[in-house]
Amino acid sequence: MTEILLVRHAQASFGAEDYDRLSALGWQQARWLGEYFAERGARFERVVRGSLRRHAETLAGIAEGANGAIGPVQEDLRLDEYDSGALLRAWTRGAGIAAAADRRAHFRALREAMLAWTEGALEGAAHEPFDAFRARVLAALEDLRASGAARILVVTSGGPIATMLAEALGMSARALVDLNLQTRNTGISELRAGARALRCVSFNAVPHLDRPDRAGALTYA
Repeated sequence: MTEILLVRHAQASFGAEDYDRLSALGWQQARWLGEYFAERGARFERVVRGSLRRHAETLAGIAEGANGAIGPVQEDLRLDEYDSGALLRAWTRGAGIAAAADRRAHFRALREAMLAWTEGALEGAAHEPFDAFRARVLAALEDLRASGAARILVVTSGGPIATMLAEALGMSARALVDLNLQTRNTGISELRAGARALRCVSFNAVPHLDRPDRAGALTYA
């Protein structure tokens, strides 16, 4: 049996010129998660992350909080997120509307773009097709399952996490979209994989943020 802990990256820089870097709060979220792992003596036989900067910085923050008690890291590009900007540009052009100007409107538009994407109805060739995205994420999952490691830490993004959970739960692509948009920064989801079965044990837990002095540290972007 392989236990796979999926961690979504910490808060990135929404609205900044370069989204793909952690905010100050994001770094703190990651350090708190590392402290949580260290306090519980968590050990991982394998540590894997996507190639994006926010993945690398989240894992660096976790390692800092855990006083370096995180094993050698492997990078897997198959765990990278879809290009949300490309999806939004394709959808807003097709829908004939302007790009969303605020956070709430942005995520409403992103949901519509993702639904069209999963249905194969998003026009243009600048974005990765949903079927290709899903295939690469599930191929990465199969390699994790076949690794022989008892406990694996994976740092990635909401899209790959939702894709893996949807596979375990037999969910539709439409449900995958809603699951994706609910993923919290540094939220922990747990899968258990055997030779024949893949089970979801938990979703989106943030025990390291569940303290009165960390009110306001729960984020989604």
